[in-house]
Amino acid sequence: MPEKEPVFKPFPLFSGCHAQTIVASFFTYNRDPSSVTWFIHLFDGERLSMEVTTPSDWSEDQPTIVMVHGLCGSHKSPYAVRLAKKLSEQGIRSIRVNLRGCGSGRGHAKRMYHAEASEDVWHALKEIKRNAPNSPLIVIGFSLGGNIILKMGGDKGDEALAVVDKIIAINPPLDMHSCIRRIGKNRIYERFFMRALKADAEYRSKKFKDLPSMEISSSMTLHEFIDKYTAPQAGFLSAEEYYLACSSGRLISSITIKSHILFSRDDPIVDCTYLDSIDIPKNVDILITEHGGHLGFLGTPGKKGGFHWMDSLLLQWIFE
Repeated sequence: MPEKEPVFKPFPLFSGCHAQTIVASFFTYNRDPSSVTWFIHLFDGERLSMEVTTPSDWSEDQPTIVMVHGLCGSHKSPYAVRLAKKLSEQGIRSIRVNLRGCGSGRGHAKRMYHAEASEDVWHALKEIKRNAPNSPLIVIGFSLGGNIILKMGGDKGDEALAVVDKIIAINPPLDMHSCIRRIGKNRIYERFFMRALKADAEYRSKKFKDLPSMEISSSMTLHEFIDKYTAPQAGFLSAEEYYLACSSGRLISSITIKSHILFSRDDPIVDCTYLDSIDIPKNVDILITEHGGHLGFLGTPGKKGGFHWMDSLLLQWIFE
């Protein structure tokens, strides 16, 4: 008989999508596991950083788990810290990739990271594979990071099979435009992202004097920020052109790597109904839960999957 799909039941006190999203974003009791910072030199002369946690008993024939964070995240994002700690306890090496200028890479990249960062991640993965060619690579992307690695998988097709063994994406925005529209309908989420993006843009402007100055008003929307700041830096003429080029949904059918994607129907940021309009290859397994919010999936302690149900599912997919 085929194995039953995992079932998620939200913690009763945090059953709503916003509670799931917000509590999971800020509630953490894990300390950042010990790591070594690696820098990767990119094709344009800039650098991104990676935090490598290698247990003393890890050997190269064991897998390496590479994580890519979401918008305004870093290697210190709660989901990345939790998973790195749990993997370390099981003797598995993890590498938390910081997109340009994030985390321990702050100040090492002039250009801002964005949804088109799949070439940066691909370059990092090739370097990781070169460093440990016998270690199977499993790549996990969270939210924007999930979109990035799915786009990479679709762009590279069969070429990716020589480097990556498995892709796992959690709540990836397959359609960037619909995602930005959703965020724009909730001022709490939009203000959260804009506060972090504004601070990052101001830091880069002070750090790199040759960057053009930009006035970011307190009323600026995320769409306006992308249109005036992110898209031009990424080489696009408008936000709409950027959304189309950077959305991974159109490339799902080209992915040949074994992949898992997790969505929740009540995600307040990502609309999973976009899946209805695309062909899903057999090697791409999709799990959609009724609840979970965005990067939430907080279950009941003592029940199957525990409080951080998402982590339990990730470990299941990693070791299957």
